Amino acid sequence: MPNKTLKVMLVDDHELFLEGLQYLLKINGIDVVCAVTDGAKALMQARRTNPDIILLDIKMPCSGLDVLRQIKAVMPEIKVVMLTTSDDDEDLLTAIKCGASGYLLKNTSAKELVEMLRELEKGEIPLSPKLATILYREFRCGGTAEAFLQEPGNSGLEGLTKRQLEVLEMVAEGKTYKAVGRALGLTERTIKYHMGRIIEQLHLENRAQVIAYAVQMGLIEKP
Repeated sequence: MPNKTLKVMLVDDHELFLEGLQYLLKINGIDVVCAVTDGAKALMQARRTNPDIILLDIKMPCSGLDVLRQIKAVMPEIKVVMLTTSDDDEDLLTAIKCGASGYLLKNTSAKELVEMLRELEKGEIPLSPKLATILYREFRCGGTAEAFLQEPGNSGLEGLTKRQLEVLEMVAEGKTYKAVGRALGLTERTIKYHMGRIIEQLHLENRAQVIAYAVQMGLIEKP
């Protein structure tokens, strides 16, 4: 069975960058269903085109973080990846808290970007070492991200089974679902099911938040 064509929507207020990004994605077999320069129109276009993934800039006249909140509130199933020049820790942490599935800088290579998008669609989302390091530092020092884990439902492991804890720890270490399955003698589908239950029980939204949670709870070591 042929692979499903990945549908991506782009939101960035720099037209030249958008044109280059559209070309890059299209020559790699990714369908760019919409390119928006006005963040205020992003939600309307997302509803119209129903993309699999949205690549969203932060530094726009209409804040990308506000756009992220709007989209996730109405269309939580859509994966949103921040693609930005901002390496500010607070932007990164806020984006994850608001439901972003990834955070990439615009100096990411073309090959890495395409690979990341394909892995994201499969549910295999590797977090960059930089992201893991920032999360560890912020959570360890009691930074602003700590408030996220103090929200109701995000503070304990009591509701997880022993198997779910094993899956949580291994996924948080950056292992793919397939690798976790091999290690535990389970199918990839079963690991995905466990992750779905973990995310639901901890009231989290995505794998990035799961890793942040695992860092705070001491389930993984400092990167």
